[in-house]
Amino acid sequence: MVSLKAFRYVAVLEATTFLMLLVATYLKATDHGAVGVQILGPIHGALFLLYVGFVALLYQSEGWSAKTTALIVLGAIVPFGGYVVDWKLLRDGDGAEQPER
Repeated sequence: MVSLKAFRYVAVLEATTFLMLLVATYLKATDHGAVGVQILGPIHGALFLLYVGFVALLYQSEGWSAKTTALIVLGAIVPFGGYVVDWKLLRDGDGAEQPER
């Protein structure tokens, strides 16, 4: 069973590697080398697949509507999307632990 907390970690990691990959792609295009893309590409790809897999496993148990599920999947495609998904899940308290104040 996948937990919402684990999914939130994956969402943040996926978003972070996506942004790093965008920077590495820019650097590759400006002739600063392709090593970043070669390293980050597979890492981000694996995290993307894990993200989508977690969504597929969680949507029923979390009671997400089709619209919410689609927006969460869209979060993996849009830069900063994983951060928004994590913030929204935390803010709404959809099974996530609430921070102590």
